[in-house]
Amino acid sequence: MNEAVKVNNIKKSYGNHVVLEHLDFCVHKGEIFGLLGINGAGKTTTLECIEGLRKYDSGRIAINGKKGIQLQSASLPQYIKALEAVRLFAKWNKAALDETMLDALGIHEFAKKRYNQLSTGQKRRLHLALALTRDPDILFLDEPTAGLDVEGRLSLHEQIRNLKANGKTIILASHDMAEVEDLCDRIAILTGGRIAFIGTVEQLNETIGKHYNITIRTDNKTEKYESDNIGETLLSLLMQYKEDGETVSDIEIDRGSLEQHFIKIAKGV
Repeated sequence: MNEAVKVNNIKKSYGNHVVLEHLDFCVHKGEIFGLLGINGAGKTTTLECIEGLRKYDSGRIAINGKKGIQLQSASLPQYIKALEAVRLFAKWNKAALDETMLDALGIHEFAKKRYNQLSTGQKRRLHLALALTRDPDILFLDEPTAGLDVEGRLSLHEQIRNLKANGKTIILASHDMAEVEDLCDRIAILTGGRIAFIGTVEQLNETIGKHYNITIRTDNKTEKYESDNIGETLLSLLMQYKEDGETVSDIEIDRGSLEQHFIKIAKGV
């Protein structure tokens, strides 16, 4: 069986508000799978249903392996020390402390610090260590680098890649397209509680098609345009500038960022 997680026809509502509807997808063993969506798209609810933290109304979710769930920031007592928390979780999971994992995450650097003394990056590393105490097959991460600086993000990204290299399956919920593009093998974009796209980053680019951003500079101004037909649009624009007596000094053309594509799909544009 190559599927770590299979989600089949899931529906979830809060009263009359439908959050997830006919949700279908699978996560392959050993991949980093990204769940993307703007706020309110249903990605956190999806993650919590798969984790078993939230009941869903109908459908089926199959999990093939042990789960490791990332804690949220308010989940630990403020005065517990970092290493004490790891030992407590290991004892609760009836597991031995994995010193190699603790060293890799740099937990010993702040082992004796209380939770309320930790930086955001240290808390993120501690949360990851706690999720790994039972040596899970499938790791769930919800906005794992939120609030981190560039150095902290790069460090945590490296740890996530190392976990994949060691055979872990990782499901990552995020609204950060750049992060998902950097880390994920496949992505699913949620909008209105449904899957609007699922596939690789390369397939997303193919799905979007040939969308171009055009920047034209003259001696007097800089103007930006968007087009799906670069040849016709550029010819028309240059003719218009010529008729207006404007001399074009520079033209820039790019296909737009993946972030722009993501926003368009997520908003159903």
